Amino acid sequence: MESCYVKTAMSGVAGFGLGGLFGMFMASMAYDTPYHTAGAAVSPISSMPWRQQLSTGFRDMGKRSYSTAKNFGKVGALFSGVECGIEGLRAKNDMGNGIAAGCFTGAILARNAGPQAAAVGCAGFAAFSAAIDAWMRMPKDED
Repeated sequence: MESCYVKTAMSGVAGFGLGGLFGMFMASMAYDTPYHTAGAAVSPISSMPWRQQLSTGFRDMGKRSYSTAKNFGKVGALFSGVECGIEGLRAKNDMGNGIAAGCFTGAILARNAGPQAAAVGCAGFAAFSAAIDAWMRMPKDED
């Protein structure tokens, strides 16, 4: 696949899908529902009828899942697009592309928090990208 636009779109869609599944799982494990009250003997949600409890739980799960899906999709598309652009400029396919793309992506995602946060985001995302890229490029054991 040669088109950066297609790679970016596919990464965004795949990130959205995986983020949705991850968000659904994490929402099902969350105990801080909007109706949770600290120190209350009986929470307001437990006093609701069963169908309303179920409806409220699914609605909350859907909101959390959609939010996580959007974030994963944005990160996936951003990283893939930057990496593809760097690969096109360098005309190489090596770990340097992923590390540079990780740095740019981390800095872009943290840019609103200031330059120090952008630098930390750059370093963190670049390190994570390097670790994943190194693991993906390891030779497979043929038994």
